[in-house]
Amino acid sequence: MFTSVNARSASAYKRASVDASVEMANPHQLVTLLFEALQRTLGSAVLAMQAGDIGAKCNHISSAIRILEEGLIAPLDLSKGGELAGNLKNLYEYCVMRLVLANAKNDPALLNEVKQLIEPVASGWKQIDGQGPAYLKPV
Repeated sequence: MFTSVNARSASAYKRASVDASVEMANPHQLVTLLFEALQRTLGSAVLAMQAGDIGAKCNHISSAIRILEEGLIAPLDLSKGGELAGNLKNLYEYCVMRLVLANAKNDPALLNEVKQLIEPVASGWKQIDGQGPAYLKPV
């Protein structure tokens, strides 16, 4: 019912650390943080699914979908980004559909599929370090 002082302190520290990281990040770093959060969230969803924790599984999958829709799809600039932005949009939308199906079927293989699809994109994003084409809308 109640959490310990240490748990609350750790949670507050974690929130403050994340808030500081986001506030100090440039647009490229923000997308990197989104990819990292997406990978962590997918991993947590797999663990929750394996543990039979339906509530946690649903929360983690919902978070992953929000990261994809609000953090990765919404800022794509399809007019400037051309084919690359369109392909990313299609990939992210496919991932959203697979996550919805994973939730409905309680299938960790579908979560792992999304992780495997996102990994090379996240890795490539880190490697360009903000030097790639401008396919994100200006902030």
